[in-house]
Amino acid sequence: MASRETWTDERLDDLNKKVDDGFARVDADIRELKGEVKDLRSEMHARFERMNAEVNGRFDKMNDRFDSTNGAIWGAAATVVAALIGTNAFF
Repeated sequence: MASRETWTDERLDDLNKKVDDGFARVDADIRELKGEVKDLRSEMHARFERMNAEVNGRFDKMNDRFDSTNGAIWGAAATVVAALIGTNAFF
């Protein structure tokens, strides 16, 4: 297919309009995509905040359990030491 060698003002105007219309569509698509990404980021941020709160709550509960277990172990050890001292087991 041979290309045309001449461009009339009308053909150039048509090409210019097609290019402008194409860029307008791309610009609208990009703006829409930016809005969707912004919404997605907001949703993800909210979900991560909920997850962090849940995980931190679980760690707090686990820490409390360790503290109570640690206290029980030290209490039992002190009782054993007191009993051994009371029976003169060390002497």
